[in-house]
Amino acid sequence: MFLSEYASYIGTVGATLTTVSFVPQVIHSYRTRDLSGVSLSMYSIFTLGVGLWLVYGLLKQDWPLIVANSITFCLATIVIVLKVQQLLKK
Repeated sequence: MFLSEYASYIGTVGATLTTVSFVPQVIHSYRTRDLSGVSLSMYSIFTLGVGLWLVYGLLKQDWPLIVANSITFCLATIVIVLKVQQLLKK
């Protein structure tokens, strides 16, 4: 197996793990509607970064980057929307 094939597998596993890591936060936030421990500025900056990684993946036509960052962008956006809703209710 060539080194570039290993790199693709490593990238795919890394992208999958980082994407899946957001699922528990989104589920907890959605169920409890308690986002008191969530920083809006951190999630906003993070989501912008993920969006830029998504654009980069699209430009490079790198499917692990595209898929992982599309999903992560959606999950992080859900948390931001829930946090903004919580702030507006105060």
